[in-house]
Amino acid sequence: MGRVPSLFLAVIASVALGTGCRGTLQTANVAEDLVAVRQVVETFRTSIIQKNKAAFMALFFSDKPEAITWQAVVDDPSLERIRTTRPQAIKARHRQDNNFVAFIDGIVASRDHEEETFSDIQVDTDGEVASVSFDYVYLSNAKPTNGGREKWLLVRTEQGWKIISVVYTVRLARGVD
Repeated sequence: MGRVPSLFLAVIASVALGTGCRGTLQTANVAEDLVAVRQVVETFRTSIIQKNKAAFMALFFSDKPEAITWQAVVDDPSLERIRTTRPQAIKARHRQDNNFVAFIDGIVASRDHEEETFSDIQVDTDGEVASVSFDYVYLSNAKPTNGGREKWLLVRTEQGWKIISVVYTVRLARGVD
């Protein structure tokens, strides 16, 4: 009977050590992945300021708008304001013309200075998939137009981390309808 506890302890120790080693290696990789995903967020931000369509497009898993989820949902107070001029407006409507390509094309075509600021950035990853969420404020000529919470899903490819989904709330700034 003395052998069973010894064998049991040996198995538990082996599993614990194996898990610990794997966890240590994974932690190092996850730390690198966190930096890489945060770099995607920074490149997204700077490509808007610089009106750099090529850099922006390279962040996405596909260059086809139909392959990337890009979905807004309007908060209730903003929806009420919008409905004063467009009574048919709804909280969340899929619009084919609202996509990441149209977004960057509009920025590039605009003469205005465009910027999106991010705060409270949270990244979660297992090294293969990642989620990013943050508060954002969209600025046009340094004036807020809207803001809210944004959430992305990313996948790690041979070419690095790529955005596959963007979902965001829209809270209109005061005076913007």
